[in-house]
Amino acid sequence: MQEVDGPPDLIQEEAKAARYLLLTVEDNGVGISNEVKDKIFDPYFTTKELGKGTGLGLAVAYGIVKEYGGEIKLNTSPGAGSTFSVYLPLIKEAAAVEQVKPTPEIIRGNERILLVDDEPAIARIGQVMLERLGYKVTVLLSGQDALEKFKTESDSYDMVISDMAMPDLTGDQLAAELKKIRPDIPIVICTGFSERINKENAAAIGVKGFLMKPIVKQEMASMIRGVLDSDKPA
Repeated sequence: MQEVDGPPDLIQEEAKAARYLLLTVEDNGVGISNEVKDKIFDPYFTTKELGKGTGLGLAVAYGIVKEYGGEIKLNTSPGAGSTFSVYLPLIKEAAAVEQVKPTPEIIRGNERILLVDDEPAIARIGQVMLERLGYKVTVLLSGQDALEKFKTESDSYDMVISDMAMPDLTGDQLAAELKKIRPDIPIVICTGFSERINKENAAAIGVKGFLMKPIVKQEMASMIRGVLDSDKPA
């Protein structure tokens, strides 16, 4: 690590600090092609085979660094390894200590939720979070499997939470099909980034809310209760 002026191509007006801390991580591997290089910070992009990676690691790291006013630069070429340069802004003096706000109480429930995600690890994390909130959870790893199960057990669930990016049936496609079977079923979509869905077309198929990945327990709890309680008669 070393103290530097900042990324070489940083526009002065956009600089968050006069000086930056530079953390460099490099390898001597096979390098990264230009085609892949342009996508590596995109959520869900991965070069690993299906089921072996979430495509969220670099996207999350990039988001955290940008949130703090920093930058990540990649220098790579096929056959020559890769170097990631992480720039974090240095502060001149310690910030004033803010009064710690009490953590909001996490709202729980006991409803029945159908959770759909094609990534087993992510599905398991979601299941554990939901069960710790008190919900009864059924997990399916395929949009098509969820649709078939819902056709025969539509009254067995109070809500459906589905991943957006699934290979056989995407979250918005699944939501549209579920609504044909049971129009009143509350549906929440989990997504990191998607051009397939926005608030307008989501509302058109009856999606009640979004959860951004990586999912935070507090946000999940609030979203679920907000959606479920809004459907209850006054």
